[in-house]
Amino acid sequence: MVAGRECYHCKQWVDEGEAHDCWTTSEAALTRDLSEDLRDAWERLRETAAAFGDQRIYASHHSIMFSRKSCYFFVRPKKSFLEVCVFLGRGLKNPKVRRADRASKTKVANLIRVIHRDEVEAPLTDWMQEAYEYSDGSKVTTKPTPKRKPTPKR
Repeated sequence: MVAGRECYHCKQWVDEGEAHDCWTTSEAALTRDLSEDLRDAWERLRETAAAFGDQRIYASHHSIMFSRKSCYFFVRPKKSFLEVCVFLGRGLKNPKVRRADRASKTKVANLIRVIHRDEVEAPLTDWMQEAYEYSDGSKVTTKPTPKRKPTPKR
């Protein structure tokens, strides 16, 4: 029997001494099995985001990340839809937004499902642009912490 181990992430058998990194992937690997409609939607999402300006686009585990100083949105390709997560300074109230969860003190993760290229238009593209600008950090404002009055001594 060959010595080795089973990767607890992907359950693949890894022989002793063999390099293994199941976290590393590529855009092509994540989008390879998409239907034609989803592939068209993905391409339009990517083109739209890339046109915003300088940024880093990379694949990480099951998602494709778009970032400046920090990730401003990501796409998680699924079998029947693209899960788009846009990080803004506010939660969105729109029927297209499935969930809005606080991700940090300054960011809210807004989850949107995309199933067709025609959905990659306003308001989604506006939210993506807003997230791109918000991720710069210069527009991030946090509420000042209120000064507490000293408690009187008894």
